[in-house]
Amino acid sequence: GASAVHTHMTNTLNTPVEALEQAYPFLVEEYSIRRGSGGRGRHRGGDGMVRRYRFLAPATVSLLTERRRRPPYGAAGGGPGRRGVNLLRTVQGTRRLPGKVVVEVDEGDRLEIRTPGGGGWGAP
Repeated sequence: GASAVHTHMTNTLNTPVEALEQAYPFLVEEYSIRRGSGGRGRHRGGDGMVRRYRFLAPATVSLLTERRRRPPYGAAGGGPGRRGVNLLRTVQGTRRLPGKVVVEVDEGDRLEIRTPGGGGWGAP
């Protein structure tokens, strides 16, 4: 599958980094493809994305993400994609956030969102 895309009905937008940084108190430190996150198969699943934000001021962050507990399934013998991961890095250390959470962040904190990869199709 194609990498770094979202399908079906979703509330995910591909807002340009410059627009985000102008509207919100954070910098986008990384915006990349999550290599190797797509499931194995005759047709490999698409890779997810990595987005890392550094906050420039205290803020309230809401996450509504999926596939953090169960991976995206493969079809026709294809393997599952990798599960998504939400990480919050603060001066106290790094902690994994659940798929759905509201959290307060401080200046300098970093939020990393690793989106899941797609499931593969067909036996490898």
